[in-house]
Amino acid sequence: MTITTLCYIENDDKYLMLHRVKKQNDINKGKWIGVGGHTENQESPEECLLREVKEETGLTLTSYKFRGLVTFINSECESELMCVFTADGYTGELIECNEGELCWVDKKIVPELPTWEGDKVFLNLLLSEEKRFFSVKLQYEGELLVNTEIRLY
Repeated sequence: MTITTLCYIENDDKYLMLHRVKKQNDINKGKWIGVGGHTENQESPEECLLREVKEETGLTLTSYKFRGLVTFINSECESELMCVFTADGYTGELIECNEGELCWVDKKIVPELPTWEGDKVFLNLLLSEEKRFFSVKLQYEGELLVNTEIRLY
């Protein structure tokens, strides 16, 4: 199982979203996601979060919160444990991202964007301002979401 991070950076009722349109052979091609990526050797989720946000956006996070865990199961690829964060403090200026286009998106329209079906599950928790830590298990067959489990703590 691989470990990844995902962060939704907040500013004035908007999330910084990444529209994955630049890479060929991208499992996320055409979809909108938060920023983040895979942990590197001996990295904690927090270290990965800070590194990935800096690499993809140019921003340095100064205030962030660990919101939940998402377990992705798919018979077509390695399982993934994703650590989901939100951030409301940062310094720096946005840079161009080689993985897609960065855009501040009003939270009200985030549910309408093309995302993975499973992303809508945890995005709804974040957008509803759910304060409890969540654990979500998403099971896919290819790109089809076939099972969802949600636990709140």
